[in-house]
Amino acid sequence: MGNSFSNLGAFQSLHIVMLGLDSAGKTTVLYRLKFNEFVNTVPTIGFNTERIRLGGAGASRGISCHFWDVGGQEKLRPLWKPYSRCTDGIVYVVDSVDAERLEEARAELHKITRFSENQGTPLLVVANKQDLPRALDVAEIERQLALAELSPSTPYHVQPACAIIGEGLHEGMDKLYEMIVKRRKSLKQKKKRQ
Repeated sequence: MGNSFSNLGAFQSLHIVMLGLDSAGKTTVLYRLKFNEFVNTVPTIGFNTERIRLGGAGASRGISCHFWDVGGQEKLRPLWKPYSRCTDGIVYVVDSVDAERLEEARAELHKITRFSENQGTPLLVVANKQDLPRALDVAEIERQLALAELSPSTPYHVQPACAIIGEGLHEGMDKLYEMIVKRRKSLKQKKKRQ
């Protein structure tokens, strides 16, 4: 399939918002994608933002993205709505080992995907910390997050990953990029018909 800047426009940068509960590994994902190495992080108070040209060998290679990593503490979650408005894609990071908080993660994910501005926005769920004992597999994460209950217009992919070593991140970004391109083509065709 290969990547083609013509799919997005020559100088266009994708706007990607990264959400998830605190301690899920969002900032580790962000800096692994940016520097391709582990960066020790502290809890995010507010947000981190980075422009990243994606690496890897797949469809998203070379694509420029503007990432917004928004803190996941409960008091910061009201910020998720304005940061996710009109975004090209949502990366939702979950801690695959923290089964006790998956219900909370599910509730927050469903809340953000229900906003009218987010209807149809491609969703990449990063099932992080797959390297740890007792990590839930992708099927169980998908079931516990009730992804089948999302709006039929919301495409999603669940990617097993280990952000510390970067495993699975580029594959996940390839899937997100493919969903974004497909959505844009669909929206463009709808406009032509009107």
